[in-house]
Amino acid sequence: MSCDTTWATPLSLRICCLRDLARKRMQLVQQRTLNILSIENILARQLNLRLNAQRVRQLDNAAVSALRLPPHIECALMANLAVMRTLQAQIHAIETVLHRTVKLRPEFAILKTAPGIGETLATTIMLETGSIDGKKKGEGNAKSGNKYLSWAFIEAAAVAMRSCPQARRFYERKKARRMPVVTMKALAHKLARAAFYMLRDGKPFEVTKCFG
Repeated sequence: MSCDTTWATPLSLRICCLRDLARKRMQLVQQRTLNILSIENILARQLNLRLNAQRVRQLDNAAVSALRLPPHIECALMANLAVMRTLQAQIHAIETVLHRTVKLRPEFAILKTAPGIGETLATTIMLETGSIDGKKKGEGNAKSGNKYLSWAFIEAAAVAMRSCPQARRFYERKKARRMPVVTMKALAHKLARAAFYMLRDGKPFEVTKCFG
C-alpha cells in the first residue's frame, strides 16, 4: 500500500506513510547486513580473520590500512565500509523520525519485554499489525503474505541470538541439523508466536514458555 492512496483519511494516510517509512528502515537494515557480510567474507578469505558484525561496524580506515591488504582488495573493502556507514546514518535518521512521530500504543509496548524487540521493532510490528482485535494466530505473518512482519521478527531474532542465552542455545541446537538461514527463521517464528500470545493475553514475555 503506497502513500498516494486517494481513499485514505488524513489519519490513515499518516499511518500509511509512517508504515512505509518503517519498511524503508528494514530495507536499509538488510542492505547494511549484506555489506557487513561482504566485509566479513573478504577478511576471512584474504586473511583468515573472523570478525563478527559488531567488530566490523567498529572498523575505521586506519584499521583497514593496517591490515595491508592488496590494493584492489582494500579498495573493495573500503567501498563496503563507506556504504555501511551511509546506511547506518540513514537508519539512525529514520529511527529518530519514527521515535519522534509514533507513539507506541500500550498493548504493543509489552512487546519490548521480548528479547530482540526494542522501541523501533515494536513500532514496526504495531504499524504492520494495526488492530489486534479478532486476529488469529498466524494472521499477518510470512505465510499469510506479510513479508515485512517476517523481516521484523528475523531482525529481532538476530538481536535475541546475541542478547538472550536461551535464544542462543535454541539457535545453536537447531543449527546442528539445519542451514543457518533456516535456523534463524525458526527462531524468528518462535518470537512471532510469543508476540501473538503476548498481544492477545496482555502478558509480558516468558522465556521458559518460549524456549522451554
